[in-house]
Amino acid sequence: MKKYMEYAAAVLLAVFVSVHNGHCEYREVVDDVGRTVRVPADPRRVIAMAPSLTEVVFALGQEHRLAGITRFSDYPEQTKDLPKVGSYVHLDLEKIMALQPDLCLAVKEGNPIAVVQRLEGLGIPVYAISPQNVEQVPEMFIGLGDVLCASPRAKALAEDMRRRIQAVRTAVSAARKKPKVFFQIGVAPIVSAGDDTFINELIHLAGGVNLTAGRVAYPRLTSEEVISLAPDVFIITSMARNQAFEKVKAYWNKWQSIPAVQNDRIFLVDSNIVDRPTPRLVDGLEMLARLFHPDLFEETP
Repeated sequence: MKKYMEYAAAVLLAVFVSVHNGHCEYREVVDDVGRTVRVPADPRRVIAMAPSLTEVVFALGQEHRLAGITRFSDYPEQTKDLPKVGSYVHLDLEKIMALQPDLCLAVKEGNPIAVVQRLEGLGIPVYAISPQNVEQVPEMFIGLGDVLCASPRAKALAEDMRRRIQAVRTAVSAARKKPKVFFQIGVAPIVSAGDDTFINELIHLAGGVNLTAGRVAYPRLTSEEVISLAPDVFIITSMARNQAFEKVKAYWNKWQSIPAVQNDRIFLVDSNIVDRPTPRLVDGLEMLARLFHPDLFEETP
Protein backbone atom coordinates (compact mmCIF):
# COMPACT_ATOMS: atom_id res chain seq x y z
CA MET A 1 0.00 0.00 0.00
CA LYS A 2 2.86 2.36 0.85
CA LYS A 3 4.41 1.73 -2.57
CA TYR A 4 1.07 2.44 -4.26
CA MET A 5 0.61 5.70 -2.38
CA GLU A 6 4.11 6.78 -3.40
CA TYR A 7 3.18 6.12 -7.05
CA ALA A 8 -0.03 8.09 -6.67
CA ALA A 9 1.73 11.00 -5.01
CA ALA A 10 4.38 11.08 -7.74
CA VAL A 11 1.77 11.21 -10.49
CA LEU A 12 -0.27 13.93 -8.83
CA LEU A 13 2.88 15.97 -8.21
CA ALA A 14 3.93 15.59 -11.86
CA VAL A 15 0.53 16.77 -13.05
CA PHE A 16 0.55 19.70 -10.62
CA VAL A 17 4.04 20.83 -11.66
CA SER A 18 3.24 20.42 -15.36
CA VAL A 19 0.12 22.53 -15.13
CA HIS A 20 1.73 25.29 -13.14
CA ASN A 21 4.74 25.41 -15.45
CA GLY A 22 2.45 26.00 -18.39
CA HIS A 23 3.31 22.65 -20.01
CA CYS A 24 -0.17 21.20 -19.79
CA GLU A 25 -3.46 22.71 -20.86
CA TYR A 26 -6.78 20.92 -20.58
CA ARG A 27 -10.01 20.92 -22.51
CA GLU A 28 -13.36 19.20 -22.16
CA VAL A 29 -14.57 16.50 -24.55
CA VAL A 30 -17.48 14.06 -24.51
CA ASP A 31 -16.49 10.39 -24.75
CA ASP A 32 -18.43 7.47 -26.30
CA VAL A 33 -20.20 6.80 -23.02
CA GLY A 34 -21.56 10.36 -22.97
CA ARG A 35 -19.35 11.58 -20.13
CA THR A 36 -17.69 14.98 -20.17
CA VAL A 37 -13.98 14.36 -19.64
CA ARG A 38 -11.27 16.94 -19.01
CA VAL A 39 -8.33 15.75 -21.11
CA PRO A 40 -4.87 17.20 -21.84
CA ALA A 41 -4.81 19.37 -24.94
CA ASP A 42 -1.64 17.53 -25.96
CA PRO A 43 -1.50 14.17 -24.13
CA ARG A 44 2.04 12.82 -23.90
CA ARG A 45 1.78 9.71 -21.71
CA VAL A 46 -1.21 7.63 -22.75
CA ILE A 47 -2.20 4.20 -21.44
CA ALA A 48 -4.31 2.15 -23.88
CA MET A 49 -6.26 -0.23 -21.65
CA ALA A 50 -7.38 -2.69 -24.36
CA PRO A 51 -5.80 -4.29 -27.45
CA SER A 52 -8.27 -2.56 -29.76
CA LEU A 53 -7.30 0.84 -28.39
CA THR A 54 -3.61 0.10 -28.92
CA GLU A 55 -4.32 -0.76 -32.56
CA VAL A 56 -6.30 2.43 -33.10
CA VAL A 57 -3.59 4.62 -31.56
CA PHE A 58 -1.06 3.08 -33.97
CA ALA A 59 -3.48 3.45 -36.89
CA LEU A 60 -3.77 7.14 -36.06
CA GLY A 61 0.02 7.45 -36.14
CA GLN A 62 0.13 8.47 -32.48
CA GLU A 63 2.10 5.57 -31.03
CA HIS A 64 4.74 8.02 -29.74
CA ARG A 65 2.20 9.03 -27.10
CA LEU A 66 1.86 5.50 -25.66
CA ALA A 67 3.37 4.99 -22.22
CA GLY A 68 1.78 1.57 -21.67
CA ILE A 69 -0.56 -1.05 -23.13
CA THR A 70 -2.27 -4.29 -22.08
CA ARG A 71 -0.83 -7.79 -22.19
CA PHE A 72 -2.62 -9.09 -25.28
CA SER A 73 -1.97 -6.01 -27.41
CA ASP A 74 -0.13 -7.83 -30.20
CA TYR A 75 -0.62 -5.64 -33.27
CA PRO A 76 1.32 -4.09 -34.85
CA GLU A 77 4.71 -5.69 -34.21
CA GLN A 78 6.05 -2.60 -32.42
CA THR A 79 3.74 -3.27 -29.45
CA LYS A 80 6.08 -5.96 -28.11
CA ASP A 81 8.49 -3.35 -26.74
CA LEU A 82 5.92 -1.28 -24.82
CA PRO A 83 5.35 -1.63 -21.04
CA LYS A 84 2.38 -3.84 -20.10
CA VAL A 85 -0.18 -3.01 -17.40
CA GLY A 86 -1.99 -6.34 -17.10
CA SER A 87 -4.86 -7.58 -19.25
CA TYR A 88 -7.80 -5.37 -20.12
CA VAL A 89 -10.04 -7.20 -17.62
CA HIS A 90 -7.34 -7.46 -14.93
CA LEU A 91 -5.56 -4.12 -14.97
CA ASP A 92 -2.62 -3.54 -12.64
CA LEU A 93 -3.30 -0.15 -11.07
CA GLU A 94 0.18 0.12 -9.54
CA LYS A 95 1.85 -0.45 -12.91
CA ILE A 96 -0.42 2.13 -14.52
CA MET A 97 0.41 4.72 -11.86
CA ALA A 98 4.14 3.95 -12.08
CA LEU A 99 4.08 4.96 -15.77
CA GLN A 100 2.75 8.41 -14.78
CA PRO A 101 0.02 8.73 -17.45
CA ASP A 102 -1.67 12.00 -18.27
CA LEU A 103 -4.51 10.16 -20.05
CA CYS A 104 -5.97 6.65 -20.03
CA LEU A 105 -8.08 5.20 -22.85
CA ALA A 106 -10.70 2.66 -21.76
CA VAL A 107 -13.34 0.34 -23.19
CA LYS A 108 -16.72 0.33 -21.47
CA GLU A 109 -17.22 -3.38 -22.15
CA GLY A 110 -14.24 -5.00 -20.46
CA ASN A 111 -12.28 -2.56 -18.31
CA PRO A 112 -13.31 -2.81 -14.63
CA ILE A 113 -15.29 0.25 -13.64
CA ALA A 114 -13.60 0.21 -10.22
CA VAL A 115 -10.17 0.77 -11.81
CA VAL A 116 -11.53 3.58 -13.98
CA GLN A 117 -13.02 5.26 -10.93
CA ARG A 118 -9.78 4.90 -8.97
CA LEU A 119 -7.79 6.47 -11.81
CA GLU A 120 -10.19 9.39 -12.04
CA GLY A 121 -10.07 9.76 -8.26
CA LEU A 122 -6.31 10.13 -8.55
CA GLY A 123 -6.67 12.87 -11.12
CA ILE A 124 -5.99 10.79 -14.24
CA PRO A 125 -8.57 11.50 -16.97
CA VAL A 126 -10.12 8.43 -18.59
CA TYR A 127 -11.66 8.65 -22.07
CA ALA A 128 -13.91 5.64 -22.73
CA ILE A 129 -15.10 4.13 -26.01
CA SER A 130 -18.17 1.97 -26.49
CA PRO A 131 -18.94 1.22 -30.16
CA GLN A 132 -22.09 -0.88 -30.34
CA ASN A 133 -21.97 -1.78 -34.02
CA VAL A 134 -19.80 -1.56 -37.12
CA GLU A 135 -21.33 1.74 -38.18
CA GLN A 136 -20.22 3.40 -34.93
CA VAL A 137 -16.56 2.38 -35.29
CA PRO A 138 -15.68 5.21 -37.74
CA GLU A 139 -17.17 7.72 -35.30
CA MET A 140 -15.00 6.21 -32.58
CA PHE A 141 -11.91 6.89 -34.74
CA ILE A 142 -12.94 10.53 -35.09
CA GLY A 143 -13.44 10.93 -31.33
CA LEU A 144 -10.08 9.39 -30.47
CA GLY A 145 -8.42 11.37 -33.25
CA ASP A 146 -9.67 14.58 -31.69
CA VAL A 147 -8.38 13.58 -28.25
CA LEU A 148 -4.97 12.54 -29.63
CA CYS A 149 -4.51 15.56 -31.90
CA ALA A 150 -4.87 13.46 -35.04
CA SER A 151 -8.18 14.61 -36.51
CA PRO A 152 -7.16 14.65 -40.20
CA ARG A 153 -5.87 11.06 -40.03
CA ALA A 154 -8.92 9.93 -38.04
CA LYS A 155 -11.34 11.44 -40.55
CA ALA A 156 -9.47 9.77 -43.42
CA LEU A 157 -9.63 6.39 -41.65
CA ALA A 158 -13.33 6.81 -40.98
CA GLU A 159 -14.09 7.76 -44.57
CA ASP A 160 -12.07 4.83 -45.93
CA MET A 161 -13.91 2.44 -43.64
CA ARG A 162 -17.33 3.75 -44.71
CA ARG A 163 -16.36 3.53 -48.38
CA ARG A 164 -15.18 -0.08 -48.09
CA ILE A 165 -18.27 -1.15 -46.12
CA GLN A 166 -20.49 0.31 -48.81
CA ALA A 167 -18.45 -1.44 -51.51
CA VAL A 168 -19.09 -4.79 -49.81
CA ARG A 169 -22.79 -4.01 -49.48
CA THR A 170 -22.99 -3.21 -53.18
CA ALA A 171 -21.10 -6.33 -54.21
CA VAL A 172 -23.09 -8.83 -52.13
CA SER A 173 -26.40 -7.27 -53.14
CA ALA A 174 -25.91 -9.07 -56.46
CA ALA A 175 -25.81 -12.49 -54.77
CA ARG A 176 -28.61 -14.85 -55.72
CA LYS A 177 -28.45 -16.72 -52.41
CA LYS A 178 -27.23 -16.03 -48.89
CA PRO A 179 -25.24 -18.93 -47.43
CA LYS A 180 -26.13 -20.26 -43.99
CA VAL A 181 -23.12 -19.58 -41.77
CA PHE A 182 -21.95 -21.17 -38.54
CA PHE A 183 -19.27 -19.12 -36.79
CA GLN A 184 -17.28 -20.97 -34.11
CA ILE A 185 -15.37 -18.83 -31.61
CA GLY A 186 -12.42 -20.65 -30.12
CA VAL A 187 -11.75 -24.36 -30.04
CA ALA A 188 -13.53 -25.71 -26.96
CA PRO A 189 -16.24 -25.37 -25.83
CA ILE A 190 -18.24 -24.71 -29.01
CA VAL A 191 -19.28 -21.06 -28.79
CA SER A 192 -20.90 -18.98 -31.52
CA ALA A 193 -22.25 -15.44 -31.89
CA GLY A 194 -25.78 -14.13 -31.52
CA ASP A 195 -27.34 -10.69 -31.83
CA ASP A 196 -25.60 -7.55 -30.54
CA THR A 197 -22.14 -8.78 -31.57
CA PHE A 198 -19.74 -7.49 -34.20
CA ILE A 199 -19.56 -11.01 -35.64
CA ASN A 200 -23.32 -11.22 -36.23
CA GLU A 201 -23.26 -7.85 -37.98
CA LEU A 202 -20.25 -8.78 -40.11
CA ILE A 203 -21.96 -11.98 -41.26
CA HIS A 204 -25.02 -9.99 -42.26
CA LEU A 205 -23.04 -7.26 -44.03
CA ALA A 206 -20.99 -9.91 -45.88
CA GLY A 207 -24.15 -11.42 -47.31
CA GLY A 208 -24.60 -14.42 -45.04
CA VAL A 209 -27.24 -15.77 -42.65
CA ASN A 210 -26.06 -16.26 -39.08
CA LEU A 211 -27.43 -19.61 -37.92
CA THR A 212 -27.06 -18.68 -34.24
CA ALA A 213 -28.63 -15.22 -34.38
CA GLY A 214 -30.73 -14.67 -31.28
CA ARG A 215 -30.94 -12.96 -27.93
CA VAL A 216 -28.01 -14.87 -26.42
CA ALA A 217 -24.87 -12.98 -27.44
CA TYR A 218 -22.52 -15.96 -27.24
CA PRO A 219 -24.49 -19.22 -27.21
CA ARG A 220 -22.87 -22.57 -26.46
CA LEU A 221 -23.78 -25.54 -28.62
CA THR A 222 -23.22 -29.28 -28.74
CA SER A 223 -21.76 -31.02 -31.80
CA GLU A 224 -25.18 -32.50 -32.52
CA GLU A 225 -26.79 -29.05 -32.52
CA VAL A 226 -24.18 -27.72 -34.96
CA ILE A 227 -24.65 -30.70 -37.29
CA SER A 228 -28.43 -30.18 -37.26
CA LEU A 229 -27.95 -26.55 -38.35
CA ALA A 230 -26.41 -27.82 -41.62
CA PRO A 231 -24.26 -24.72 -42.35
CA ASP A 232 -23.22 -23.94 -45.92
CA VAL A 233 -20.14 -22.12 -44.64
CA PHE A 234 -18.24 -22.94 -41.45
CA ILE A 235 -15.95 -20.26 -39.97
CA ILE A 236 -13.57 -21.13 -37.14
CA THR A 237 -11.81 -18.32 -35.35
CA SER A 238 -9.55 -18.27 -32.32
CA MET A 239 -6.50 -16.69 -30.75
CA ALA A 240 -4.98 -20.18 -30.96
CA ARG A 241 -3.00 -20.91 -34.08
CA ASN A 242 -1.61 -23.67 -36.27
CA GLN A 243 -2.17 -27.13 -34.78
CA ALA A 244 -5.18 -26.08 -32.66
CA PHE A 245 -6.88 -24.71 -35.78
CA GLU A 246 -6.13 -27.81 -37.83
CA LYS A 247 -7.32 -30.11 -35.06
CA VAL A 248 -10.77 -28.54 -34.82
CA LYS A 249 -11.08 -28.42 -38.60
CA ALA A 250 -10.22 -32.11 -38.81
CA TYR A 251 -12.89 -32.85 -36.20
CA TRP A 252 -15.67 -31.22 -38.22
CA ASN A 253 -14.47 -32.83 -41.45
CA LYS A 254 -15.60 -36.17 -40.04
CA TRP A 255 -19.25 -35.12 -40.38
CA GLN A 256 -19.93 -35.49 -44.08
CA SER A 257 -23.62 -34.62 -43.67
CA ILE A 258 -22.68 -30.94 -43.14
CA PRO A 259 -22.92 -29.04 -46.47
CA ALA A 260 -19.83 -26.97 -45.55
CA VAL A 261 -17.86 -30.20 -45.20
CA GLN A 262 -19.20 -31.65 -48.44
CA ASN A 263 -18.18 -28.54 -50.37
CA ASP A 264 -14.88 -27.90 -48.57
CA ARG A 265 -16.09 -24.61 -47.11
CA ILE A 266 -14.59 -24.76 -43.63
CA PHE A 267 -12.35 -21.72 -43.16
CA LEU A 268 -9.93 -20.64 -40.46
CA VAL A 269 -9.96 -16.90 -39.72
CA ASP A 270 -7.77 -14.73 -37.47
CA SER A 271 -9.96 -13.74 -34.52
CA ASN A 272 -8.36 -10.32 -34.17
CA ILE A 273 -9.79 -9.02 -37.44
CA VAL A 274 -13.40 -9.85 -36.64
CA ASP A 275 -13.80 -9.02 -32.96
CA ARG A 276 -11.80 -5.83 -32.39
CA PRO A 277 -13.31 -2.43 -33.28
CA THR A 278 -10.25 -1.29 -35.24
CA PRO A 279 -9.50 -0.43 -38.89
CA ARG A 280 -8.84 -4.15 -39.45
CA LEU A 281 -12.52 -4.88 -38.85
CA VAL A 282 -13.15 -3.95 -42.48
CA ASP A 283 -10.41 -6.40 -43.52
CA GLY A 284 -12.46 -9.05 -41.72
CA LEU A 285 -15.66 -7.96 -43.45
CA GLU A 286 -14.04 -8.11 -46.88
CA MET A 287 -12.57 -11.53 -46.15
CA LEU A 288 -15.94 -12.93 -45.05
CA ALA A 289 -17.65 -11.51 -48.12
CA ARG A 290 -15.12 -13.27 -50.37
CA LEU A 291 -15.53 -16.54 -48.47
CA PHE A 292 -19.33 -16.36 -48.65
CA HIS A 293 -19.51 -15.20 -52.27
CA PRO A 294 -16.32 -16.15 -54.13
CA ASP A 295 -18.11 -15.77 -57.46
CA LEU A 296 -18.61 -12.03 -56.81
CA PHE A 297 -14.94 -11.28 -56.17
CA GLU A 298 -11.77 -11.77 -58.16
CA GLU A 299 -10.15 -14.09 -55.66
CA THR A 300 -10.76 -15.83 -52.35
CA PRO A 301 -8.03 -15.65 -49.66
